[in-house]
Amino acid sequence: MADIHIEEFYKDSAIALTQLYNAFPRRATLFVEDIAGPDEPDEFGLHSRRHMACFGALLWLEEEGFMRYVDTIRQEAFDQAVLTREAFSRLSSPAPDYLVQQLSGQDSPSDTSLPPSVQEDLSSHIHIMRSALRSRHSRRIREAVRATLFTREA
Repeated sequence: MADIHIEEFYKDSAIALTQLYNAFPRRATLFVEDIAGPDEPDEFGLHSRRHMACFGALLWLEEEGFMRYVDTIRQEAFDQAVLTREAFSRLSSPAPDYLVQQLSGQDSPSDTSLPPSVQEDLSSHIHIMRSALRSRHSRRIREAVRATLFTREA
């Protein structure tokens, strides 16, 4: 069993990357609460551990070259965020067949009854990430994010 904070990292990353992909190439504001859920700062104005973990995941995505942003809005949002070229390219690219079958539940990612453009879309990293998020299954989300962020393309 993985540590819960790592599972949250994978989910936060998947949601953020999907939001940015959906807005691409426009810049968007990423609100931490939209990703991690509602947060009530304590009596000193400090955010919860969960909120700060999500904020940290978004900072990490920027530091590792998956997104850019103009500024933060306190610790509540990232203003004018956009995917980097590398992240857009990776999300748009085809995922390995075994991963498409495993994560999206497709019998055959190269179903010849579908037009090539649809086949290509159904086998992309963004498609498996969206499917994993819809499933709300932490293992699927983890595998989709790992395949997208940590696997080198040949």
